[in-house]
Amino acid sequence: SYPAVEKHRFVWVWPGDPAKADPALVPDMHWNDDPAWAGDGKMIRVACDYRLVVDNLMDLTHEAFVHGSSIGNREVAEAPFVATHGDRSATVTRWMENIDAPPFWAAQIRHGRGYQGKVDRWQIIRFEGPCTVNIDVGVAESGSGAVPKNGEDKGDRSRGVNGYVLNTITPETDKTCLYFWAFARNYCIGEQRLTHELREGVATIFREDEHVLEAQQRAIDERPDYAFYNLNIDAGAMWARRLIDRMVEREQPRRPAIPIRPAEASEVAR
Repeated sequence: SYPAVEKHRFVWVWPGDPAKADPALVPDMHWNDDPAWAGDGKMIRVACDYRLVVDNLMDLTHEAFVHGSSIGNREVAEAPFVATHGDRSATVTRWMENIDAPPFWAAQIRHGRGYQGKVDRWQIIRFEGPCTVNIDVGVAESGSGAVPKNGEDKGDRSRGVNGYVLNTITPETDKTCLYFWAFARNYCIGEQRLTHELREGVATIFREDEHVLEAQQRAIDERPDYAFYNLNIDAGAMWARRLIDRMVEREQPRRPAIPIRPAEASEVAR
C-alpha cells in the first residue's frame, strides 16, 4: 500500500519512499473546497503522454484556434505574456485589456454582474511539478481596476467574474494518462444549476483538447525521430518540461562509485 491523503476533494497518493511522504507537498488547490467558491469537475482518460496535457495548459494561445466558439479569441494569441519560474513551479501571466469578451466570458459577466461591454481579461497559469496546473482566469469591466498597477500582485476584481481551472494529471502509461480537472468560481456560488452548466460546458471544451492531444500522440508515434522546435509562446511549457526532467533525474538511484586502486610504483615502472 502507499501513503494517501484526501485534500481539496482529490486523493493524493505517494508511490515513493513512505518515509518521505509529506502532505505539505500537496499542491494548493483550495478553491475546490473553499466555501467562498463553487464548482465541480470530472476525470478524462486521455491517450497521450501526460506531459502533452501540461504543454497544452501552459500555452493557452491554442484557444483561438481550438475553442473559438467558447473561450477563444484573437487577443489570446496576440497578447504579450510574461513567463517566470522557480525550483518547482513555472508561471505564465497574460493580460488582455479593453477587448470584446469571447462567448463564454461574455455570458458569465452578464449573468454574474449584469454587464455587457468591453472587458479586461486575465490568464495566470501556474505549473507545480510534477503534474499540477492551476489557472486563474476571468474578466472585469474594462478600466475598472482589475489590471495590477505599480507592482501590485492583484488589482481590484470586484467588478468582474473570476474562476480557477484546476488540473492535475496522473500518468497511467507512457502514452495514456488520467486527467482530473475542476472549475471553481467566486460569483453566483449558490446557483447549483450554474455549477452543473459550467461543469458540462467546460467538459465540452476539454473534449476538444482531448482530440488534439491524442492526435499529437499519434503524430509522435508515427515519427519518433522527428525534431520538434519550440517558439517563444512555448516558454511556460519548456520550463515545465525542464522542471519535470530535473525531478525525474533527482529520483534516479545513484550508482556507487567504484574505487580505483592506485598503481604501485613498481607496477608503473613496468
